[in-house]
Amino acid sequence: MRNALTVDVEEYFQVEALAHAVDRDEWDRLESRVEWQTGRLLDLFAREGVRATFFTLGWVARRHPALVRRIVSAGHELACHGDGHRMITQMTPEAFRDDVRTAKRALEDLGGVRVEGYRAPTFSVVRDTLWALEVLREEGFRYDASVFPIRHDRYGIPDAPRAPHAITEGPGAGLVEFPSSTVRVMGRNLPAGGGGYLRLLPMAYTRAALRAVMRDAPAMVYLHPWEIDAMQPRFGLGRIATLRSYRNVDETEQRLASLLREFDFAPARDVLADLGLLTVDPRAA
Repeated sequence: MRNALTVDVEEYFQVEALAHAVDRDEWDRLESRVEWQTGRLLDLFAREGVRATFFTLGWVARRHPALVRRIVSAGHELACHGDGHRMITQMTPEAFRDDVRTAKRALEDLGGVRVEGYRAPTFSVVRDTLWALEVLREEGFRYDASVFPIRHDRYGIPDAPRAPHAITEGPGAGLVEFPSSTVRVMGRNLPAGGGGYLRLLPMAYTRAALRAVMRDAPAMVYLHPWEIDAMQPRFGLGRIATLRSYRNVDETEQRLASLLREFDFAPARDVLADLGLLTVDPRAA
């Protein structure tokens, strides 16, 4: 079984935990590290012979067009992470439509490929923003990867389906949803193999959780380029936010490499095609 390998391409200063500490007006004045960080991941993937999905911000793409072209030329899937890394919970439907339309256009123009997949910043497709799925369908996306079936202080739909599936009714009917991976333990969904969970939780847990997920469906691993950069500038945060943002960033690349050698990975779009949920559109290749 092939599992999805995904990267959310954003700058280290754009994470939601820093929203109160870094004003958006400052973004262009801060040191950019995303091209170097993402390039390091591209080098790792090339060495291990794997392809991934890069959910990329329109904001990043416009400032680093060569990075977008490098992702595409290496055979990876180019997908959308929105334009300005604003949570859907902070936007009206009209603002959200403008955000994804702007980002999709920029990515397709720079990458020369069709962009079919979307992941919301901070997994902010939650129960109150399910309307966003209909906007995505209307804007030409074919799948979403924004739902996390867990309880969390910022995101999550705990009772959402845990396996990739076609949305057949309600908002976004006609889209395919690829939720982030969870493992069921004592009646509760626990996260498996992504971002801070990959950094913070023991690797023995991650490996066991991914194997448990794979008994029923493909797993999804995700991370951000800044999570492999121990030298990134750091900001004064509270204790919990500091733990979430910076702990084990010096180990993430090694942890990821070990997973790439142990499990089979492919872009999210290709994994959904394996399941018969999508056909691979040659315009997106």
